[in-house]
Amino acid sequence: MSNYRINNNYAKALFMLATDTGNADRVADDMKLITSVMAENRELAVVLGNPVVRGDKKSAIVQDLFASRVCEDTMAFLIFLVRKNRSVNLRGISDAYLTIYRDAKGIVLSDLVTHQPIDENARTMVTRMIEEYTGKTVELHDRTDPKMLGSFKLEFDNKMYDARIRTKIRRLRIAFAKNEYESKL
Repeated sequence: MSNYRINNNYAKALFMLATDTGNADRVADDMKLITSVMAENRELAVVLGNPVVRGDKKSAIVQDLFASRVCEDTMAFLIFLVRKNRSVNLRGISDAYLTIYRDAKGIVLSDLVTHQPIDENARTMVTRMIEEYTGKTVELHDRTDPKMLGSFKLEFDNKMYDARIRTKIRRLRIAFAKNEYESKL
């Protein structure tokens, strides 16, 4: 079974459990926390994925890290994953849960990359424009990239608006390479 299917199936089961108990929003916050912890700590991912480390040790690690920070449903699910030897899939399952949660709640994840940090007015304007275009609530993540001089890149809902100067220059090179401006007589 592929990791994608494993991650999706476990995430669907967790979403159904969280929806039944009324904790879907809280579990989504927990999954964001787990995703960020797993992304920041490569050693944790290695330990949880190591088949030599016994399950009780992995369970103790998970409880020490997350017991005071996550809800009961999430903690029970994490212990279940360790027992079923699926702790290696923890990051993938949490990402899959967030995708399922956003789809169910009508939330679109968008990523804005700019040269400098944007102010709150620009953030509100971008959020409003995406909401009008998609008809969904927007979860906007913005970050800066000093290499992007005077431009931006916006991704949402499997679409990308690329206003980078590098992209415009590349398009001009392609257009000039076709040489459409020279007479063909």
